[in-house]
Amino acid sequence: MTFYIQFLGAGAGLNTGEDNYQSNLIIHKNNNILLIDGGTDLRFSLTEQQFNFQDIQHMYVTHLHADHIGGLEWLAVNTYFNQVNRKKPHLYGNVDIIDQLWRNSLSGGLLTLEDQEASLETYFQVHAIPEGGGFEWEKLSFQLIQTTHVLSCHVPMPCYGLFIDDRQGNKIYFTADTQFMPKQALSYYQSANIIFQDCETIPQKTGVHAHYSELRTLPSDIKNKMWLYHYNAGELPDAVADGFLGFVKKGQSFHFG
Repeated sequence: MTFYIQFLGAGAGLNTGEDNYQSNLIIHKNNNILLIDGGTDLRFSLTEQQFNFQDIQHMYVTHLHADHIGGLEWLAVNTYFNQVNRKKPHLYGNVDIIDQLWRNSLSGGLLTLEDQEASLETYFQVHAIPEGGGFEWEKLSFQLIQTTHVLSCHVPMPCYGLFIDDRQGNKIYFTADTQFMPKQALSYYQSANIIFQDCETIPQKTGVHAHYSELRTLPSDIKNKMWLYHYNAGELPDAVADGFLGFVKKGQSFHFG
């Protein structure tokens, strides 16, 4: 059964150009949609690709930065107060992320309702995934892969990419936000047919995203199945000349089947 991945945007959380949105994407199969991350651009990026909040019945959150969860309050309010079809979306995420999502991010805007004290479960059907776990959606297997993104007092902020397997030969590695960690990612790089890689392109490295200059050092057999996303605004290097498949563009789709 065929499915496709479409990037609603492919830009960085900060310094995203006017012709791009934050790096959020959808997986479309059997007329159902799984949204991966919902940043502050979500209502605009969905509309541009001719979707709306009612189309999102399943979503996965990689981590708690605003360019990945800043649109969830908008999504929650619209689905909760939808008088036509009041159906709570399914929300998947690592158990630590789910635990912090309400307390640290969403409760301020969503806590109080007239007839009850709300919780995350008021707005979503919550699926908290244990460490080392995964989930199934539309006969696709999603394995959560922990990344090293931002450290706070030497403790990693929870962030989890995905290894997607359709059990028909398509194996997709979506890194999520990550530092350059080639040894940590090597087995997933090698196993995947296609890789979507976080890539920073500003001249000065921040240290919290894999930088283009670092990714260029990867072996050719890995680069030639790698698409780059989450890049910064401005002129981009010639990724194809450097052995990559290229930079993902806003709205670009990838079909599998």
